[in-house]
Amino acid sequence: MAYTEQYYLAIDLGTSGAKTALISTFGDVLGWESEPIPLLVTPNGGAEQRPEDWTNAILTASRRMLGKISVPRESITAICCSSQGEGTIPVDRNGQALTNCFLWMDMRGAEALRKRLKGFINVDGADLIKTLRWVGITGGMPSITGKDPAGHMLYIKEHMPAIYAKTYKFLNVLDYINLWLTGNYVATSDSILTSWVTDNRKSEKIRYHSGLQRMLGIDREKFPDLVQCSDVIGELRPQIAEALGFSHKAHVVAGAIDNTASAIGSGAVADYETHMYIGTSSWMAAHVPFKKTDIGTRLASVPCAIPNRYLMTALQATAGGNLTYLKDVLFHPLGTVDMPEKTVYQELDRIAAKSPAGSNGMLYTPWIWGERAPVDDSHVRGALLNVSLSNKSEDAVRAVFEGVAYNTRWMLKPVESFLGRSIPWINFVGGGANSAVWAQIFADVLQKPIRQVVNPIQANARGAAWIAAVGSGNIKFSEISQIVKFQQIFEPNKATKEVYDDGFATFVEVYKRLSPLYKRLNP
Repeated sequence: MAYTEQYYLAIDLGTSGAKTALISTFGDVLGWESEPIPLLVTPNGGAEQRPEDWTNAILTASRRMLGKISVPRESITAICCSSQGEGTIPVDRNGQALTNCFLWMDMRGAEALRKRLKGFINVDGADLIKTLRWVGITGGMPSITGKDPAGHMLYIKEHMPAIYAKTYKFLNVLDYINLWLTGNYVATSDSILTSWVTDNRKSEKIRYHSGLQRMLGIDREKFPDLVQCSDVIGELRPQIAEALGFSHKAHVVAGAIDNTASAIGSGAVADYETHMYIGTSSWMAAHVPFKKTDIGTRLASVPCAIPNRYLMTALQATAGGNLTYLKDVLFHPLGTVDMPEKTVYQELDRIAAKSPAGSNGMLYTPWIWGERAPVDDSHVRGALLNVSLSNKSEDAVRAVFEGVAYNTRWMLKPVESFLGRSIPWINFVGGGANSAVWAQIFADVLQKPIRQVVNPIQANARGAAWIAAVGSGNIKFSEISQIVKFQQIFEPNKATKEVYDDGFATFVEVYKRLSPLYKRLNP
């Protein structure tokens, strides 16, 4: 296997911030910088970010990173982005954003969507015939919670008609960054997915479906042209090249949303190989050779970066975000406000390790912003349960780690049923995968070997770089599993199995008992 050594500027635009990296064909990270991005939460269920904060953060992080390395700019042949998904930005004909971005957490479109989805025979608030049609054509359907572009676009149309009239294109986060980089209005087969207006029955030929567009009620001309993730979509705009210090014409590869990119960056590219990502949100995912939807568990295989393949994804709404909440709300008053963020998370690791498996009876539910899988429930919230005077702070911290792992285990059975096989091991990536304590907790709770990928927080960026390498003709997707490197493999501890089996059973029972109460508390 011989590769042409090239370098790629990879952008990883997450909810918490923008990360940029310079990555080689072999997946080696030569430079890495990040810049935080503020989150704007509104009282009516809104969650927004300013697009100009994205672009400013990308430029700031890129210039800082490129200024620290000696690689000549002319050896950087391509730029590619991975981004958070399920966001919506209406833009005008000049490419100007008409509002802030409606993020994947934004629930304001739920009411407008329910009105659009209801019919004669309704299941979970949606007409049965519409549901079957959507699922059959796309593999899924608009979330009744309103947390995807379908709901966002309907909210804008109903509550912001002047903005809707001015909208030239509705863009997802990835699409907006590609517009900024190249001036071209395009969407990838995965970024367009949660607009729920494409025919996904042939993975090699994703196209818009006029019937679904009419059913959703959004005008056809407001959607961008479709491209594949590894397509070259244009050259870097001169003003962006100048801002980055590029004197040559680097090309831009379309890229992918975060779960698609992390699947590539995790190295789990062969059929049924599974990876787990822990960031602000989390997911388990695997490439499969078939399109399939399980309505009961809300799992589906959908378009991805690899040609003639689909990606099965089980999404957890908030995972690492629970640690961020723990850090900001509990640790801030304790004097760690001036501590570097990385050090704070290392401190959380140290504290959690002091508590035994099961957190001395404490239990945490990680649903601080509702949940997506294995239950789609916007009403549920986080809780720390069974607290007594005998518990210490380390029990509370460990309970948060374990609560996220319990929710992941809840997803495991339907995931394995969907794949039709037991998962032998899981590649672990994302910021949460930096934690050896958490990796071992996952191995023990799931009773699966956890393979910690080298530099796991850079998996999305590495995935973007490898997509760029494929688009540039330097490697094939099938070769990536031979390139990926692992830092450590965590084997399950059989001695903790009984404790975690009991804890998991209690975790599921807590949801069943408290879900009616959460529905009343959070209408």
